[in-house]
Amino acid sequence: MSLTRGAAQVPRPAAAGPGPGGSGYTPVRVVEIDLARPYEFRSPAGPAPVRVAAPVLALVRLRGRPLGLVEADGREDGTPDDLWRSVAATARRRFPLPRAGTPARAASLVPPSVSVIVATHDRPGMLRECLDSLLRAEYRDFEVIVVDNAPADDTAERLVREAYAGRVRYVREPLAGLAHAHNRGLAAARGEIAAFTDDDTLVDPGWLAALAEGFARGPGVVCVTGLIVPAELETAAQAALERHGGFAKGFAPRTWSLRHPPRDPLFPFTAGRFGSGTNMAFRAGPLRALGGFDPATGTGTPAHGGDDLLAFFRVLTAGHVLAYQPGAIVWHRHRRTQDALDAQAFGYGAGLGAYLTGALAHDPRMIPALLRRLPRGVRYAVARPHREPGTDDARSRRLARRELAGLLYGPIGYLRSRRRNRTRRGPG
Repeated sequence: MSLTRGAAQVPRPAAAGPGPGGSGYTPVRVVEIDLARPYEFRSPAGPAPVRVAAPVLALVRLRGRPLGLVEADGREDGTPDDLWRSVAATARRRFPLPRAGTPARAASLVPPSVSVIVATHDRPGMLRECLDSLLRAEYRDFEVIVVDNAPADDTAERLVREAYAGRVRYVREPLAGLAHAHNRGLAAARGEIAAFTDDDTLVDPGWLAALAEGFARGPGVVCVTGLIVPAELETAAQAALERHGGFAKGFAPRTWSLRHPPRDPLFPFTAGRFGSGTNMAFRAGPLRALGGFDPATGTGTPAHGGDDLLAFFRVLTAGHVLAYQPGAIVWHRHRRTQDALDAQAFGYGAGLGAYLTGALAHDPRMIPALLRRLPRGVRYAVARPHREPGTDDARSRRLARRELAGLLYGPIGYLRSRRRNRTRRGPG
């Protein structure tokens, strides 16, 4: 559903061939290249070059700056050097290249201190890989906080205390729900900036520097989101999510504010277009002033999601600026099975419904504004170009139905979550 996350900016991965187990899907290797480093492939957030063969989906950069995604299906035999030349040639034809001498990033004179908050729930293997990538960050002043959300055991705690002692802080949040975990991390954060990602990501070494660049656009910028690209396309379910929309928001920097609204007739209610909670950062002071994240939202609650969208919305309606910084890159490990993907699609829709309900609950004055925008917004969505031929397959239609079911459930989930939180607090 385009109103949930916005149109995807990624090509369709190759999906032909016998595939493992007779699935009909050929796995696609996800890599990155930099046009300034010829013949070098790297895995997502990988510390060293790797040798690869097609088919691949490559994030193409120039001196660190992301330009776009290129796919190579491997119909032509050749060496890894041939593959690199093919990907690079496609990128040079397709993407506008910065002029020679243009710096990849404008360095801030005094980079802000950053607290990176990683919420986790019973996924120690993924958590370890995420933390390893974070600790390779090319940034001077940052800390990493792991928030263990309603864990079944002490596995994550032992991992952090034994493998990352002195480098990563551990806190536990017993109440299930991503917003609860994020608020616990925000309370523990010491940095000027609170940056959030999840345990199923790999973080680019330049992530924090690019986020800082986003905040350096001006004092009015209170939230910065970044580019999210797949870390792997090993299964048909993972490829289906990319074809359906994925997480990508494009490769051009953008800002949003009430003072300079975009042409989108549903703005500022289309918070899914601004970014995602797996790659977001806030000035800690203003976020605390807004009350942090609504605890009735988020994965792990009856609302299933919406904590990030509601935070984006409240930042904008408070008069602040939200910026999208494509150079702030996070690689996301999509769900590998169809059942997990169906649940994720339902959660996206439920999160959208919960977010809209929460937005109106926090600020009922916005109800007339939403009602005025709905007719134009529906016409706008219907008039938008359809996806490219071949992408609206049975899987995509199935995901769209799951999202719609979630959207209809979302308000109920939000109200259930609020009621559960009141019950936990007790009278008074």
